[in-house]
Amino acid sequence: MSYAIGLVGKPSVGKSTFFNAATMNDVPEGAYPFTTIDPSVGEAYVRVECAAPEFDETCTPSVGYCDDGVRFVPAQLVDVAGLIPGAHQGKGLGNQFLSDLNETDVLVHVVDFSGKTDSKGEATEGHDPRDDIDFLEDELDMWYLEILEKGIERFETKYHGADAAIETDLAEQMSAFRTNEDEIKQVILSLGLDLDPETWDGDDRESLAREIRKRTKPMVIAANKIDDPAAAANFAEISADPEYDHLTFVPASAHAEKALKAADESGTIDYRPGDDDFDIVGDPSEEQATGLERIRGLLAEYGGTGVQASLEAALFDALDLIAVFPGSDDGSTSEKGSFRDCFLLPEGSTTADFAYHIHSDLGDGLLHGIDCRSSRQIGGGHELDDRDVVELVTTN
Repeated sequence: MSYAIGLVGKPSVGKSTFFNAATMNDVPEGAYPFTTIDPSVGEAYVRVECAAPEFDETCTPSVGYCDDGVRFVPAQLVDVAGLIPGAHQGKGLGNQFLSDLNETDVLVHVVDFSGKTDSKGEATEGHDPRDDIDFLEDELDMWYLEILEKGIERFETKYHGADAAIETDLAEQMSAFRTNEDEIKQVILSLGLDLDPETWDGDDRESLAREIRKRTKPMVIAANKIDDPAAAANFAEISADPEYDHLTFVPASAHAEKALKAADESGTIDYRPGDDDFDIVGDPSEEQATGLERIRGLLAEYGGTGVQASLEAALFDALDLIAVFPGSDDGSTSEKGSFRDCFLLPEGSTTADFAYHIHSDLGDGLLHGIDCRSSRQIGGGHELDDRDVVELVTTN
């Protein structure tokens, strides 16, 4: 299973450039609304330290690739179009926007932190990036609230047995958001609300919708155009604002990442995505060399262009995923190669979860696992750690 990262943002903030930089797909770019009409889906990658060198092996990835001990594990990146005011009411491409958005596991919101595009995506000066952050969250909250209200109405208008529970109806109504009764109940109680919707006022309902949204559609803010001095100033101020403690901020320059990847493909530089430096190995023009040195300064200041870091923050920070490698305790390898797979699983996953993640037959027949680093037998309920290497012993 490949996790899907939804790329969202208002027009003209560099969202398509970000998508192209992450995937090197040829999606049209332009400083005008609706450059992206249909959702573009590409393959991006997140970095994991490869386990193969610890076992004196050279990995042969079945998907993705490995570069000098750094494993690049695939993830879907979905460039979602249609974010305009009133999207939750179906305005513009709103209905399609919400439908496409709901196919993703986590969101990266690309925001122009230079403040040079207004709420409509048109050129301006001094626009507050907070307005864009708030705008998207408000649109999503209103979308969730509409569905929540339908769940409450469903509960209030049907026959109630002795075991009737509001969380049951809300979970059924909001099942598209991949939530469940336990999570809904936990959210209700965490807000200090009773399990009785008749006691909830309008503010309570909005707070509940917002909290469910935060948990089921976590979000990372890619603070784009960070190479602009105004963007750097805005980033320092907004990322420290306690109002946004629930969000992860990553300084980014999609334009710089795309330039580096293009220069790498042309043989001008040697650059690995996410690195904080590069080597010039070709013969750039004077203009290109000047541009590359400017980008080198950006990498030194921020530790990278932020494109790779945004994707990894989405999966490893916002979704709390871990990487697990299937292995062989006796060091044997298949005819197809060594360390072929690296799977991403939710934090807290067990040996049994890992087996079922690979194939239901493995899970059904699981006897136990073996921690390949310690050669220790581990049970089906053993909780795995990031970068564990596990052999599954199964009857199937």
